[in-house]
Amino acid sequence: MFRVDPKTVTRWAKAGKLSAIRTLGGHRRYRESEVNELLGGTIPAQRGARD
Repeated sequence: MFRVDPKTVTRWAKAGKLSAIRTLGGHRRYRESEVNELLGGTIPAQRGARD
């Protein structure tokens, strides 16, 4: 969707631009609302470590 390397999206999550949810298998899942915010050009506020 972002047309970037998947590792870039992982870095965005580590930087707090996206909240990543880890599955039991180790995969990352991202909130649809946050993805849509980034695709729409608005940058969400930094996420805390507990989000």
